[in-house]
Amino acid sequence: MNISVVIPLLNEEESLRELHDWIVSVMQSNSFSYEILFIDDGSTDTSWNVIHNLSEENENVKGIRFLKNFGKSQALHAGFEKAKGDVVITMDADLQDNPEEIAELYQMIIKDKFDLVSGWKKKRYDSIISKNLPSKLFNWAARRTSGVKLNDFNCGLKAYSNQVVKHIDVYGEMHRYIPVLAKNAGFINIGEKVVQHQARKYGSTKFGMNRFINGFLDLLTIWFISRFGRQPMHLFGLLGVIMFIIGFGFAFYLGIDKLFLNPTGRLITDRPQFYLALSTMIIGSQFFIAGFLGELILRSKKQQQRYYIKDALNFS
Repeated sequence: MNISVVIPLLNEEESLRELHDWIVSVMQSNSFSYEILFIDDGSTDTSWNVIHNLSEENENVKGIRFLKNFGKSQALHAGFEKAKGDVVITMDADLQDNPEEIAELYQMIIKDKFDLVSGWKKKRYDSIISKNLPSKLFNWAARRTSGVKLNDFNCGLKAYSNQVVKHIDVYGEMHRYIPVLAKNAGFINIGEKVVQHQARKYGSTKFGMNRFINGFLDLLTIWFISRFGRQPMHLFGLLGVIMFIIGFGFAFYLGIDKLFLNPTGRLITDRPQFYLALSTMIIGSQFFIAGFLGELILRSKKQQQRYYIKDALNFS
């Protein structure tokens, strides 16, 4: 199979049939063998009924329905697990991503040998205050922190080789950082393509301003995991040593001062340096404990269920 198109969605009943017809038109005009995987992330409208009808009309349409809303990352993870195409295309269901880009994205993976190609919505039709400006700041911070030189981490239109999606683990809200996850997994041939962005035709966005706050917090998480995820003691142990040395230094100074330099002076407990020494040694010890606990958790963790599927269509 040439292409798997993975489409996570939440309450997009108006756009699904139009999106399906558009994708099918592109596939047929380019003679691609394909599958379309709609991942219904707990929609409360008739989205699943539309997907069901499409699957009956087109055997290449497959669907997964979550028991409730688990988030875009979990939806992508479910789609990646089932995808069979040599190239996996992800796109949003709101018609803001243009399926006409699929053919060129496919060629960039197959012929140009990119592991991953991320879309760049250079010209956007979103609000400047609520989306464009926060998105630019977010992308700048992501580039600086991750070292992945992309202009648009948030673009839902991306292409992957099948090997990439089978080796990365998309969890939490890490769908924004799939290129970073791919880089950390060893897939360093990451490209970017300017894609056409279209104004939303139906409904309203399902994301609020809180996604940028969560995005920055996730950015810190992925930075920590990529640097110290396999060796947490290297971070916490270093901080613990530094804090403990500072505290011990103050305690040693207070002891020498009291015993030899100023034995008749005020009590050690009356001096602020005593509390500084005590606090830093306690904090240093806690950092050590955190490091040890991190190492124990890392070696004993078990994979937990992250989403529950209610229905599935057309999977053999």
